[in-house]
Amino acid sequence: MDFSLLLVVAVAVTGLIWLLDSVWWSKRRLQSPALVAGEGRASGREPETFGGPQKGGEAAASAAAAKEPWLVDYARSFFPVLLVVLVLRSFVVEPFQIPSGSMRPTLEIGDFILVNKFTYGLRLPVTNTKLVELGEPERGDVMVFRFPQDPSVNFIKRVIGLPGDRIRYEGKQLYVNGEPVAKQLVDESDIDRLEEVLLEESLGETPHPIYNDFRDPGPQMRELRVPEGHYFMMGDNRDHSNDSRYWGFVPEENIVGEAFAVWMHWNGGLPSFSEVRVID
Repeated sequence: MDFSLLLVVAVAVTGLIWLLDSVWWSKRRLQSPALVAGEGRASGREPETFGGPQKGGEAAASAAAAKEPWLVDYARSFFPVLLVVLVLRSFVVEPFQIPSGSMRPTLEIGDFILVNKFTYGLRLPVTNTKLVELGEPERGDVMVFRFPQDPSVNFIKRVIGLPGDRIRYEGKQLYVNGEPVAKQLVDESDIDRLEEVLLEESLGETPHPIYNDFRDPGPQMRELRVPEGHYFMMGDNRDHSNDSRYWGFVPEENIVGEAFAVWMHWNGGLPSFSEVRVID
C-alpha cells in the first residue's frame, strides 16, 4: 500500500469537495425555496401559497435546507489536517520502521526512525520528482531510498560510494578509491568465540559501528566505479545485508531522505522510548 498516494488522493478529494461547496453548492442551498420562505417570514413578509401562509414544519425545512451536507462537513474538517500531514511528510520529516537487521548495530529490528526529507532536496510526493536542489548525499550518511528492483519498497543503508568513486570489498575490508577504510575492534576480548565482531569504521566525518562475522568469508567484490547520478550502498551488518554488492547502484531519483534519529522502539511488546537517539 502506497501511503503517500492515498494521502495525496485524500487531500485532493476533500479539497475538491470543500472548493465545490464554497463556489457552488452553498449558493444553491441559500437559494433553495425552503430557505427563502424562512427568510421571508423572519423579515415580516409572509409568502402566500395555495393553502395560505406557511407555518409549522416549514421552519424545520428551512433549517434543513441551510445545513451543510455531512460529506461537506467532513471534507471541511479533514482537509486542513490532511494537507498539513502531507506537507510535513513530503517535505520535512517522514517516519519509517526498521524491518530487518541489515543495519545492526546502528539500527535494530523494531526501531522507528525519522527521515529528513529536505536534506537532499525537495521532492514531489508519489513521483519523487526533485523540485529544489538543497544538498547531496555524503559518504557515511544513513539514507532511505526506493529499492531499484522494486521502487514500491523502501530500503535503508549507509552511503559508501559517491558518483565517480571506485569501490572494492575483499576479505571483509572496504576500499574506497584504492584506500582501505580504517576500522578497529571495539572489544578484543574473546574474539575467537564471538559470532559477530563489533568494530568501529571511519568512513565519514563521524565513526560508526559495524558488525563482521569472521566464521564466514562473506561476499568478495572486485573494484567497481560508481556511475554519475548513482550511489553505492551497504548495510552496517556487513555479512548479513542485501545491498549494492548484490543488486547494484541506487539512482539519484530513488532517494527518499536522510535518517537522523530513532524516536521509538517496538518489536511486539510495549513501545519503548528509552532508546531515543541521533543516528550517526
